[in-house]
Parts: sequence; structure tokens; C-alpha cells
Amino acid sequence: MTVEVVFYHLLHKPLELALPELLQKCLDRDWKVVVQTGSQERCNALDAHLWTYRDDSFLPHGTKADGYAEQQPIYLTNEQDNPNAADVRFLVDRAAPPALNDYKRAIYMFDGNDQSAVEEARGRWKEAKADGFQIAYWQQTEAGGWERKA
Repeated sequence: MTVEVVFYHLLHKPLELALPELLQKCLDRDWKVVVQTGSQERCNALDAHLWTYRDDSFLPHGTKADGYAEQQPIYLTNEQDNPNAADVRFLVDRAAPPALNDYKRAIYMFDGNDQSAVEEARGRWKEAKADGFQIAYWQQTEAGGWERKA
């Protein structure tokens, strides 16, 4: 199985608005997801946010503190674990990736307004290409949608 590594370049909408839409698409495909953050504080903030990001909806998810990790459709962590046997791994806030070979898709979301994050994403791109992964790059449009650039 070839892993698809996808880069999402955030420019106009912050992670808190863009991430839930992509997570919902994964759930619509019956994919389990791990979201790896760069810090425990960010993990906690996303945990709270995903319960309330819309007035009429929430995304079912959990963290280590909730227990039952293997039953979580979306698992939030700041570690390199995969306790829910996820199909997709999101890497946000410049989280250091684990080995990606066990996933269908790995998704890097990075802030295009942070030059060091852009440089790091370029490095991750080169690594993924050297590892023989399929690679895609999507840039956020002004309306908050996505345009495939590569």
C-alpha cells in the first residue's frame, strides 16, 4: 500500500476552522484518524474546540484522558502513538511525524503566514518524496476552500 502524503497550506482560515472540515471528510469515508499536535496545550484546546466548533454539530473524538482510545473515531494526541489504528494521521503545529508507512494518508497542515513553518513543510515534502510516497499539495483559497497546486 502506498501512503499518500498531503500538504495543506493554511493562508486565510486558521487551523481551528479548516481542520474540522477535513476531519469530517475522513469520517464520511469511514476512516479512523489520529491528530498529532505540537504540544499538550494545543491538544487540549482542539479537544474542547471539536465539541463546540459548530452550533449544530460536533466531531466525535477522544484523548488519552478519556480512555477507550481504540474506540475513538478521532484521537487527539501530542505523541506519536496510534491507539485507534487510524487510517489517516494529521500533523499540525509542526508535530514531528512518526513512521508513516502504516497509514493510508498522512496530512501536514501548516501556517503559510509563518515562514519557519513553511520551510519545515518544504523539508517534510522532500523527505516524503525521497521515501517514495505519493505527494499532493493544496493551498487555501481566499474563500477558505482548497486549490490543488501539485
